[in-house]
Amino acid sequence: MSVNTAIAKQIPPDTQFDGSYLDELLAHGLLVSTGVDGLYGRSAAFEEVVERISDLIGAWGADQQVEVLRFPPAMSRELLEQSGYLRSFPDQIGAVFSFCGSDGEHQRLLSCLDKQEAEQKDWTESLEPTRIVMTPVACYPVYPVMAKRGPLPVGGRTIDIFSYCFRHEPSLDVERMQLFRQREFVRMGSPDEILAFRQQWIAYAQDMFSSLGLPAEIAVANDPFFGRGGKIVADSQRSQALKFEIQVASINPNKPTACGSFNYHTDRFGKIWQILTHAGDVAHTGCCGFGLERIALSLFRQHGFETHVWPHSVRSALWRSGAEIESQAY
Repeated sequence: MSVNTAIAKQIPPDTQFDGSYLDELLAHGLLVSTGVDGLYGRSAAFEEVVERISDLIGAWGADQQVEVLRFPPAMSRELLEQSGYLRSFPDQIGAVFSFCGSDGEHQRLLSCLDKQEAEQKDWTESLEPTRIVMTPVACYPVYPVMAKRGPLPVGGRTIDIFSYCFRHEPSLDVERMQLFRQREFVRMGSPDEILAFRQQWIAYAQDMFSSLGLPAEIAVANDPFFGRGGKIVADSQRSQALKFEIQVASINPNKPTACGSFNYHTDRFGKIWQILTHAGDVAHTGCCGFGLERIALSLFRQHGFETHVWPHSVRSALWRSGAEIESQAY
């Protein structure tokens, strides 16, 4: 049985998939249109669910030796270049440009702005690239930070990361947002430590999605590498089982949505940034991350647009105290 079929069999038979889920979300005010595909405002109700999902993911670290770090949704351009992201995903990057000109150049910019419709002038030609790019993956900023601290302690390190991320893939598929949030845990240490960490997270994620009443399956996966050479890299990633995803069919039963991934980077990032173990070996790294908006979208699709009518077990998983659960009915 395929992953798609296995997930679809768990969807309630009366669930309606009419192709207008985005319109329904907008009509209920959960998302707010900005006029740009894949870029939305969020209501208080949507944000409340996202925050509760993040808390549920973060609970994994409660009994672990975890360091919490938070980074802005932008990062150093040099860091992105070092990471290799440009080689693998050039179609998804977002770079920050700014005006750095003189008063005279400002006047030319204003002239372009005034004439851009009539004469097809483009004011953005006056902008120059800065040293900042949009963060594509929440964990990227953490690796050089850890490298600067010197060798890892015995047992390695585990870091809790949260950030908005940007990927330039405008789409009317509501789950494919250009700006979205990731909650990640990053592990640095020996190969055995990374693989054990990943297995723990897969088990935790399966229990978590079950508690949320979401039909989900774990599947071997690959990243969307760009270009003709990308298929070779993707095939290698799959054959080595370096990436697993937890896929949910609540949003679209014909195309399961990856709501989380469990990744083993081997020693790639350790080599790039010279992250060493306590014994002086190149460290291996791995990360387990979740798309918070995608999980929220799955919940609203599976259980309805009003959280107070969601199954009690789901509300109990998200709103831990009885008082919080009861408050959702008002």
